[in-house]
Amino acid sequence: MSSQRNPQPGDGDGSVKAPNRRLIRKQQTRDRVLAAARRLLSVAGYEGATIRDIAAEAGMSTGAIFVNFKDKSQLFREIIFADMAALTASMRDAADGGRGVEDALLRAFSVGYAYYKSQLHLARAAFSMSWLPDEGVEMRYGSAAVALREVFAEQLQFAVVNGELAPHADIKLRGEMLFDCYLANYPEAILLGWSLGALQAKARGQIRVILAGAR
Repeated sequence: MSSQRNPQPGDGDGSVKAPNRRLIRKQQTRDRVLAAARRLLSVAGYEGATIRDIAAEAGMSTGAIFVNFKDKSQLFREIIFADMAALTASMRDAADGGRGVEDALLRAFSVGYAYYKSQLHLARAAFSMSWLPDEGVEMRYGSAAVALREVFAEQLQFAVVNGELAPHADIKLRGEMLFDCYLANYPEAILLGWSLGALQAKARGQIRVILAGAR
């Protein structure tokens, strides 16, 4: 009788090994913690949601939280940067459906403001975090911010190709200016209680000024 065992997946036969169960469980735990933290932060804000509260909401011990996250600020950063990535995709989709460059840019601005107005506690905490030395640099110049800048630059480039803007238009500079204006309106959006209509009116004027001279 042969003592050879049957080939198993991953035994050099070119097949992909099954995911490690421990890693799967670890990711599932992280996802549970992040979901619980998002729910509490959205209701209680950054200061009001403690690690103990988040652990209880997730149905686990505080020790399990600290196995996966260094502290509450790391939890919050992961949530904020995930939101920024998802929101950037939504803003790009909205802009792609615009009728001309002004409408496309205004649609992108509006999606961002509408989202954060629906998540005021998270938005206010994120706005506060943007002024901190390390986190602020990441929020304004990290990969998520770069992707958002690209949304504006893409629409300007489309406008050049379509003949809406002149070939000599400084796309990079105008894209940076649009990004700065988009961020600069957040005090009105999340701290002063401006309506979406008021924010859109201000953004429309900003967009027109930035595009002036590029026709």
